[in-house]
Amino acid sequence: MVRMSVLADCLKTITNAEKRGKRQVLIRPSSKVIVKFLQCMQQHGYIGEFEIVDDHRAQKIVIELNGRLNKCGVISPRFDVQVHDIEKWIVNLLPSRQFGQIILSTTYGIMTHEEARRKKTGGKVLGFFY
Repeated sequence: MVRMSVLADCLKTITNAEKRGKRQVLIRPSSKVIVKFLQCMQQHGYIGEFEIVDDHRAQKIVIELNGRLNKCGVISPRFDVQVHDIEKWIVNLLPSRQFGQIILSTTYGIMTHEEARRKKTGGKVLGFFY
C-alpha cells in the first residue's frame, strides 16, 4: 500500500497508542516536518522525550508518551491561513481557548498559532493537537 502522508500516519499512530495507554510508540518513516511537529508537542508538554533512531534508511522515532494527549490530527489539504483568519481555525479545530495548539508552516518555520500571531505571520495549516 502507498503512503500518502507520512505526517498523517505518524499522528494517527500516536493517537492510537495514547488511547491504548501505551508508554512508548515507534514511528517510521521519519521526516523533518514530523520532527518539528513533535518538538512543538514536546514544548507544550503533550509528549515526553523522543529520540531519532538512524537505521540507514528513512529513520525511526521512538516517542515517550505521558498520557496528556487527547487527540492530534493533520489538516489536509494544507489550507492557507492569514493572521486575521487564525481565530476562525481555533474555533473550528480546538475544544476550547485554554488548551490545544494549531501547527502552522510559515516563512519563519513550523510553529504554533500563538507564535505565528506574535510574529504577525500567516502560513499553511499542518495539523493540531490537544
